[in-house]
Amino acid sequence: MSITIANVGANFEREPMVRPFGFKGAYLSEIWQSIAGLESTSGIRAAGMNCQSALWSDAPVFLSHTEAAGNSLMFAMTEFALQQAKGMSFDTPIDLLDRLLPLTYEYGQAITGKDDLRLTFALNALVGVDAAAWVLYARENGFSGFDEMIPEIYQSALGHRHDKIACIPLMAYAIPMEEIVSHAEEGYFFMKVKIGSDPDKDGDREKMLQWDMQRVEAIHKAIGHLETPYTDNGKIPYYFDANGRYDSKERLQRFLDHCRKIGAIDQIAVVEEPFPEDYKVDVGDLGVRIAADESAHSDEDVKERIELGYGAIALKPIAKTLSMTLKIADVAHKAGVPMFCADLTVGPIQVDWNKSFAARIAALPGVKVGVVETNGHQNYSNWKTMQSYHPCAGSAWMNVNDGCFALDDDFYAKSGGMLMDSPHYLDLVFR
Repeated sequence: MSITIANVGANFEREPMVRPFGFKGAYLSEIWQSIAGLESTSGIRAAGMNCQSALWSDAPVFLSHTEAAGNSLMFAMTEFALQQAKGMSFDTPIDLLDRLLPLTYEYGQAITGKDDLRLTFALNALVGVDAAAWVLYARENGFSGFDEMIPEIYQSALGHRHDKIACIPLMAYAIPMEEIVSHAEEGYFFMKVKIGSDPDKDGDREKMLQWDMQRVEAIHKAIGHLETPYTDNGKIPYYFDANGRYDSKERLQRFLDHCRKIGAIDQIAVVEEPFPEDYKVDVGDLGVRIAADESAHSDEDVKERIELGYGAIALKPIAKTLSMTLKIADVAHKAGVPMFCADLTVGPIQVDWNKSFAARIAALPGVKVGVVETNGHQNYSNWKTMQSYHPCAGSAWMNVNDGCFALDDDFYAKSGGMLMDSPHYLDLVFR
């Protein structure tokens, strides 16, 4: 069934952070929640959420502008894509993304002045547009939930149905050690730790390495001895995210040697995106599972990373669009490479878009339950207010108990609320 877009809308809200949120050697003070609205010629409306991150998607863009200007550039790309979409017809949201992505990317190159703009910057800008397209697609076709609306060719990677998935909190640079310990004592057992700090803001990679080694050693001493029933070895797994900050394989090897020295090496589940994406070396001999995130812009990129020995793929339907994530997951699944859903410090509604995907992919090796990263509850000043905007606010499956989300029949019946309207956000784009 072909769907034609008649009208569009866009808006955003600025959500402040509890504290400066540090990664990639820099810090965020706020995150823009942008909303894209689509209305079909049949009068059906849908709104899609996007959490903007210029720093994650293209750090040089973030660093060469004020924080608000970087966000403005991404929002301008969202608005551009919506205007291009007006009058377009599509059979599936994947078809629509295939048409909008090259146009939006070219526009992004022009307004940022960067011929080498990272594709993730355009994908991040398109998340809300793509999400709205999926909701519109489901409503136009009478699909009742997530499983029904996913095209059959992409369903093989989504054959699981976890009744429990681990909630992975994020330990960014500024998170104090007592908070890390508190999370572990509360039952969180799969820890994501940001490495790659720039402690003196001078770009010195040796200082970065020393800071990382000290930080990881302190964390391991504080919580490394704790036990969990959710892993094969009974230990807390570590998920180190470098966001491309390591400049060489040799420097990363020194970091891993230190982890081995302090007895933490066997607890490393993944090291995510250690190198800049243009640093293409085989990582299959590092002795730990290396995951691709930012460098895995598309399904073609994933094929290349797998050939380079990457042993896991971070999926981000909330950062690279659901449509592109389906393509990426299909490639990884057919190659037998594990996947997991990572966060972009998204709000509560997008958390459940991520959970809906994470609930259906195989668990990581060595872990007995599915996993999903979500750290918004740690970082947004107005998290409770944002939760109230969720169409299923108050549902038990939105809560974390003993470090996990319990996904009951209600969660699956409602697809985590992903096809339901949030009156708050819908009103922002269709008044």
